[in-house]
Amino acid sequence: MSCGEPHETDCREVLTEVYLYLDLECADERRNLIRDHLDECSPCLREYGIEQEVKALVARCCGNETAPADLRDRLRVRLAELVFETESREYLAD
Repeated sequence: MSCGEPHETDCREVLTEVYLYLDLECADERRNLIRDHLDECSPCLREYGIEQEVKALVARCCGNETAPADLRDRLRVRLAELVFETESREYLAD
């Protein structure tokens, strides 16, 4: 249930991926799922429109500069190399 109407995909899930959708950085299956959700959910479509305007504003302010073609591949390699470490501490109550 999302936006008061039953949807296949939850609104929060769609809105967390809206930039990936705008930048064509998600798989075709996810793009189709998000597009279908936006087609039937007016609150999410409005939010999508706001995000689209922000993206256009940033592009105008940056002079529509584009990143080097291999930047995405280099970033993916670097991100894949990242290791997150967590520490868990147990405190015993006396």
